[in-house]
Amino acid sequence: MAVCAVFTTLLLFSDMPLYTRVLGPPLFGVGGLFMAYVALSGKVAFRVDETGVLLGKNPARYGASTAHVPWGDTTGVVLWRQATGRSSLLHVGVVRREGAPALPGDGPKARAVLEHLVPVPADVAMTSRPVSGWRLDQGRLTAAVTHFAPGLPLYDHR
Repeated sequence: MAVCAVFTTLLLFSDMPLYTRVLGPPLFGVGGLFMAYVALSGKVAFRVDETGVLLGKNPARYGASTAHVPWGDTTGVVLWRQATGRSSLLHVGVVRREGAPALPGDGPKARAVLEHLVPVPADVAMTSRPVSGWRLDQGRLTAAVTHFAPGLPLYDHR
């Protein structure tokens, strides 16, 4: 956000070409404001409580992409990694029982694509969230799952 603010200020008050002074501030100014909104929104990325597992997502489309999986539909919690070039991105997801109601974004096209992109079943990928922009405390996750859903397995496919 600081880089966006500095860059926008430089574009406005320096002797740059006209096209950069016209295009740069809206791009970096609006981008910086959006990053500030995301950082300060307080939206939940992932929560385990007495009702089940809340899978949050993008703060800009939070209501449309958020899903709640009740404990009655849950048969396990999964930690897995997706390769992203030279590194990998940790995901946390839920294994759901057969016949559980569909979640937002779940469909045959999404599942067909996921079959080829992720190292876990498409069902698990559909109920997973990347641990990006927040930190997962595995000890607290294990304690919460044990407390709210005794006997439910926590799979580690990293």
